[in-house]
Amino acid sequence: MYNTLLKRDAKGNISTDLAESYKKVDDTTWEFDLKKGIKFHNGIEMTAEDVKFSFERAVAEKTLGESVYYKSIKEVKIIDPYKVQFITDGPNPLFLSVIARTSAAILPKKYIEEKGMDSFNQQPVGTGPFKFVEWKKGSYLKLEPYEQYFEGAAKDWSQVVFRILPEGSTRVGELLTGGVDIIPSVGSNDWPRVKGNDKTGIVSGASNRVAFLVPKVTSPKSPMADQRVREAVELAIDKKLIIDKLLGGLGTTTRTRITPGNFGANPKLFNVAVYDEKRAKELLKEAGYENGLELTMQSTTGRYAKDKEVTEMIVGMLAKVGIKVKLELLEFSVYEEIRKVNKVSDLHMVWLANSNFDAFTMVSEHLTSVRSLTNLGLSSQELEEILKKAEKNMNQDERDSQYQMAQQVEANQFLRLYLYLEHNSYGVSKSVNFTPRLDEMYKVYEISKH
Repeated sequence: MYNTLLKRDAKGNISTDLAESYKKVDDTTWEFDLKKGIKFHNGIEMTAEDVKFSFERAVAEKTLGESVYYKSIKEVKIIDPYKVQFITDGPNPLFLSVIARTSAAILPKKYIEEKGMDSFNQQPVGTGPFKFVEWKKGSYLKLEPYEQYFEGAAKDWSQVVFRILPEGSTRVGELLTGGVDIIPSVGSNDWPRVKGNDKTGIVSGASNRVAFLVPKVTSPKSPMADQRVREAVELAIDKKLIIDKLLGGLGTTTRTRITPGNFGANPKLFNVAVYDEKRAKELLKEAGYENGLELTMQSTTGRYAKDKEVTEMIVGMLAKVGIKVKLELLEFSVYEEIRKVNKVSDLHMVWLANSNFDAFTMVSEHLTSVRSLTNLGLSSQELEEILKKAEKNMNQDERDSQYQMAQQVEANQFLRLYLYLEHNSYGVSKSVNFTPRLDEMYKVYEISKH
């Protein structure tokens, strides 16, 4: 329903959307020229006033889940009705990525000021290729093409319905009977049914989501405080076996979260693994755990692809080298609250995407977030120094090198134990042309009929 000044294509590359062009004036000033004649679904033209209103709201309303991404915006200055400048509170090399986020949607200032935000939330208006028709909470969202869309009206679909179907088996059933055209996260055990139906098939593609284990040090005597133990944990895990046995081969081993398609990716740490059961046992012996040790691990269940099965397999692998793990499988809401208040145990399993498509995520994780190294009892002066330099560096070549170096330090010290990049498998009707996006989003304007 909405557009942003900049957008990302299916591979994560940034291009213009509502902006005609943009430029960096200096290290703290960015200027955008807007496309002219673009109208909201209510017929009112989109101008610089709407841009200023949208971003000032994003900065001011701290209750918004994405507000943190816009806090560096100091001022939005209108130059003329179709030109705006953004002034940041310091050099921000991530600025264009922030502007390209879906939450940076341009909203209609006049409509919201007249009707109020509550009314807008019930009857939303944007500039996008589809406009709002009906929403039933927890059930479906119904849209229809916007005939005056500035890139041309969507031709293939007279109506688009997003349905909420929490159960995987229900989604597969609806796909097979024609109730839906596209479903996400089809488990490998359901592939034969989907492939065996002459009207449906499986479409797969790499995502931006990495599965990894996060160690926590509860005291200087905690097993996770010893780098040898952290290394032993990673060496004990056969990542390739997890991918082949549980994920149907749809995954890529990794020792970093910054995977291809993200700025600053270190290719030396991708599509590699360090599985070595014998060496894991030797490391535990060197660390004083010749007779084994006991750990507690937490994970979601039913939230991510085979999350329960993956963690259970990891528990079995760790047991083979003498690490006995008490596994706590949690509903996602409970799990998120535990992470939020830092009540995680020795290890917890995480599946995270990278919505900024940038290694900057290392800065937020290791230096400032509730899941930072400090809060987890770990510290690395070498890593911290590199990340602080990269955080404000506007020289992209230098920044790329700094982040690649930071990932190598993280891997060398086993501060995070990265496992695999998840590949998504979608069930798709053969009447639909659908190519998975790296960001896992459904851009219906890009989806066509066969």
